[in-house]
Amino acid sequence: MKTVRRMIYSEVVSAVGFTTLAFLALFSFIDFVGELRWVNSNGEQGYQLRHALAYVGTLSVSSLYDLLPITVLIGSVFAMARLAQNSEFTVLRTSGLDPWRALRSMLGLGLLFTIVTFVIGDFLVPVADRAGQFLKATYLREITVGQTGAWLREKQGEHAYWVNVGALQPDGGMRRIRIIEFDDKGKLLSTSQAASGEFVGNDAWLLHDVQRTEFKPDQEGQAQASSANLEQFRWPTTLTSEMAAVALLKPDRMPIIDLFQFMRHLDANDQASQRYEIELWRKVFYPLSCLVMVVLALPFAYLHFRTTGISTYVFIGVMTGISFFLLNNLFGHFGNLRNWWPWLAAAAPGLIYSLLSLSAFTWLVLRR
Repeated sequence: MKTVRRMIYSEVVSAVGFTTLAFLALFSFIDFVGELRWVNSNGEQGYQLRHALAYVGTLSVSSLYDLLPITVLIGSVFAMARLAQNSEFTVLRTSGLDPWRALRSMLGLGLLFTIVTFVIGDFLVPVADRAGQFLKATYLREITVGQTGAWLREKQGEHAYWVNVGALQPDGGMRRIRIIEFDDKGKLLSTSQAASGEFVGNDAWLLHDVQRTEFKPDQEGQAQASSANLEQFRWPTTLTSEMAAVALLKPDRMPIIDLFQFMRHLDANDQASQRYEIELWRKVFYPLSCLVMVVLALPFAYLHFRTTGISTYVFIGVMTGISFFLLNNLFGHFGNLRNWWPWLAAAAPGLIYSLLSLSAFTWLVLRR
């Protein structure tokens, strides 16, 4: 049985590796073409060709994470169909390889792909994505989500703060910061606008070039505004650099622990966390889709290739993988819009394709 597993594993791993490299090369070329518009034509300063190549290299890690379930399916389908076409799998069946042993072997290989996908998605992708963003920010000035920046909210006792961060700098600092303070009755207490700021540990922000306005009631109870220009202002807060990065960067590129902490912060401040909950559950269920894909590929080993070439089944595998990728993104948006249970929105594509793979295995392998 070890010899059989070694044979199947080598065929599948080599096919998956070749398919992954081919897709990565295609996606990296597309990303590189898109980055050429930012390359400085002077060739001396600014965003250079080598910087674009380095940035595309960081994007390839994210592309690898997105593509792995698809390439696992395509590579597994190709390997299983080729074994069937060369009658090698028929020889294995006549030698005692029953469907359940074959399924267990494929599940073991799928578990390996699952672990690899999880490690890439939760450890390598966040590091590569942040490195790429700050590399680009170094030569294109800053990281921003547009003219409005990112909004955060925090409650400190009876006071509530709305915080807007316009952009993150390559050194980890912030630019264009606005802090609006309200009391428990919703009355405006103060506003602060800072040109820049930095994180001081995990308990404060140090703001620079601050214009601060406070609203205090006079003897008649009317609010009076008093303004002051400060070189520095220390604002105590529990908002960390990771929370600001989550708000400004893509949540699907953050580690699970950072997403979980940011969700707790949103819940503690009475803010909607549906989007981040869906992303967290997607990061949990997405690697498990590799198990579904290898099971979905197993029935192709039991097909006959008298009238239909292997390319047809590889094309079916490609279309199935693309449909899974699209359905996975679609359910994420639907779950956020329709307020579905986060775990259900994240697990629905995997459950659908699990039923599809088990149905195909039952019909093609056990009953035919």
